[in-house]
Amino acid sequence: MIMAQEQSILKAERQLEDLAQLLRQASQDSRPIDEVERDLWKGMLQVGLAMMQGYVAGCGSGDMGPTLEHEGRPLRRLEDKHDRRYVSVFGELTIQRTVYGTRETQKHEAVPLDVLLNLPDSDFGYLLQQWDQQFCVAGSYEQSRRSVQQILDIGQSVRSLEQMNSSMADIVEPFRQSHPTPPAGEEGSILVVTADGKGVPMRRDPEQDAPAVRGRRKKGEKANKTRQACVGAVYTIDPFVRTAEDIVDEVMRDQRQEDRPPPQHKQLRAELSRSVDGVEVSGKARIFEWFSQQIKGRNPNGDKPVICVMDGDRALWKLAAALGDHVLCVLDIFHVLQRLWQAAHCFYPEGSKQAAAFVTERLERILCGEIGRVIGGIKQMGTKANLRGSTARQLATVIGYLQRNRSLMPYDECLAHGYPIGSGVVEGACRHLVKDRMELTGMRWRIHGAQSMLNLRSVLLNDDWQTFHKYRIDYETRRLYPHRDAVIELKHSTAA
Repeated sequence: MIMAQEQSILKAERQLEDLAQLLRQASQDSRPIDEVERDLWKGMLQVGLAMMQGYVAGCGSGDMGPTLEHEGRPLRRLEDKHDRRYVSVFGELTIQRTVYGTRETQKHEAVPLDVLLNLPDSDFGYLLQQWDQQFCVAGSYEQSRRSVQQILDIGQSVRSLEQMNSSMADIVEPFRQSHPTPPAGEEGSILVVTADGKGVPMRRDPEQDAPAVRGRRKKGEKANKTRQACVGAVYTIDPFVRTAEDIVDEVMRDQRQEDRPPPQHKQLRAELSRSVDGVEVSGKARIFEWFSQQIKGRNPNGDKPVICVMDGDRALWKLAAALGDHVLCVLDIFHVLQRLWQAAHCFYPEGSKQAAAFVTERLERILCGEIGRVIGGIKQMGTKANLRGSTARQLATVIGYLQRNRSLMPYDECLAHGYPIGSGVVEGACRHLVKDRMELTGMRWRIHGAQSMLNLRSVLLNDDWQTFHKYRIDYETRRLYPHRDAVIELKHSTAA
């Protein structure tokens, strides 16, 4: 054991000396620095692999004697050592282990070296898995495979990366449950929850789905099957008191105020409707269950105002009602602005000064709490203009939208108290969390794979990547090796 370790260390020392000689010769030959850098990197990977082999050799084979007490009964040491493949960030090595069981043909019931080394469930080391998936959550599996191979000279299959993603994502939920509440001193004084939907392109099931549309599509037909992910965001923020004129300047004249307070401890997640433990659950319902948990955890005394900002999706607002009467519901002001433009174009040409003036005046009045008068005024204009056909229908749609959502427009109260009135955070999350990865060229997903990817992307975007992987290793250690401390103690007593 010691001899094998020393041989590996000596090998690494020779490789280091070779690299030192390479540097001396490169300096004399004035080689380009990029060529030297590549040779050094390749050489350091070889040194690292030799050192890893030395470490494993120094740990022995896990021989604990002729018999081993395991879960209340003795197991015998099997005659042959058994090899296990292990792929580290430095390359692949073979680990020889002593195995305990009843006979060779039966399941190996105890492998002490696996416990001592804390080997993962798969052939790939935890650090390599972490690096692999940091590429995978940002780009396609194939591109990630190529990138890792180019950097580390390690060949992996797309299938192995997909399986790695799935098994890693299974631990996201317990990680979320264990995640501590943000420190009160780092929180803003207003708690905000916000949700929106974003479609994910799905693979078609030949037995359940209609054939893909070929050629020119008819109105309402979509090129691809999609499933909506409900995206949620929770954050705190300090008050930002503004006037209606400030908002108009910001959205109509692009004069953004620079002293806007930043969101604190923003958390994102996305949920697809899917089967969980054999029960079909709604992605929207899961997001609002999470909202309730976040409100309880981040506002335990109920002293923070809680604001829910969303667009006009009625299904979302029905779920928001369950959050409680203490939650102030606010319709995203930019969706109101969009409807005002639609109304303006019923009377004035697009791009005209009259249309801009129409929107500016009514937006400011709505922000001042005059939504009823604005609706009445638009109705009168439509009557006087004697609109017909599609123009009349468009104006009726706008009026209906404003009337349905009238109770969600307490903008004067929000501005007076410095509450947010825009859902830009969750709309940005729809892009960063979902679109930027799930809608890459040619992407088609199955439900489980899509949810796994969304779970891990949310961890990354929440700046929890390092914390998650530390938690994951601890979690897997408890699951795979619940008696690890006892095995370590036994090893030390056997060595003594």
